[in-house]
Amino acid sequence: MARDAPGTGRADTRCGVVALVGAPNAGKSTLLNALVGTKVSIVTPKVQTTRARVTGVAVEGRAQFVFADTPGIFSPRRRLERAMVDAAWSGARDADAVVLLVDSRRPADRDDDTARIAGGLAGAESPVVLALNKIDLVEKNRLLALSDALNGSGAFRETFMISALSGDGVEDLRDFLAGILPEGPWLYPEDQIADMPMRLLAAETTREKLFMRLHRELPYHLTVETEAWEERPDGSVGIDQVIYVSRRAHKGIVLGKGGRLIKSAGSAARAELEHAMERQVHLFLHVKVREGWLDEPARYREMGLEFPR
Repeated sequence: MARDAPGTGRADTRCGVVALVGAPNAGKSTLLNALVGTKVSIVTPKVQTTRARVTGVAVEGRAQFVFADTPGIFSPRRRLERAMVDAAWSGARDADAVVLLVDSRRPADRDDDTARIAGGLAGAESPVVLALNKIDLVEKNRLLALSDALNGSGAFRETFMISALSGDGVEDLRDFLAGILPEGPWLYPEDQIADMPMRLLAAETTREKLFMRLHRELPYHLTVETEAWEERPDGSVGIDQVIYVSRRAHKGIVLGKGGRLIKSAGSAARAELEHAMERQVHLFLHVKVREGWLDEPARYREMGLEFPR
């Protein structure tokens, strides 16, 4: 729940929600982590990694940002994909400012998801900013051509050239956003960096490690839920998680030969959670076959998504 931060009710403070939107694999999660200054969203080379809206909180001077990393916007085919795209557009509609992040390696004249997103943002009530990402991988003349093509939509207040991975241009983007946020009190304490229940953050961490170890379509047919969370007397925490897969054949793949894959993913997830929580974590993973999980409203609620009818 949002809370007023102590001592931040002065008239010169600013606070607002900034939605990061774009096509899959544009680098939104990497940008969110760069803007916040630490990892709050999972990052993998695979597209459609982010499923629900992930929120990170950052402070710049007297301005507090509530950054929302939304799922990639594309042409959905499955129910889960429709829920993800709906969540992204909902995040854009509810935001005080919107950043359209674009992989600058895309052709400037191609009519794809990015062009459709730019067109969809043209009538937005909130200010919209264009950020061309991965500029270190593209020649300058191609960047300018892409900028001209996308700015033809008339949707954008300003355009920035950035590299979310290296941080190049990110500070300029953040400074600009700080100036257009609405005046008002901060919603969170100054030291809070994320608005996500730890149970969900832990599940997302495990899902990331599985994504990095699995190939082809299988990662998109699994979900991770934190089933139990035990605060132990010695200060450590015990976390039980269930990995749901949609087909019986997938269970063996997730486990890996001799259980090696799930052990590797669990070890990596535990180490990252211990670093983030600064305490010992006991992580227990279980794989269950649930053939209809992609059509169960409860699974969508657990991921923070609306179930599309």
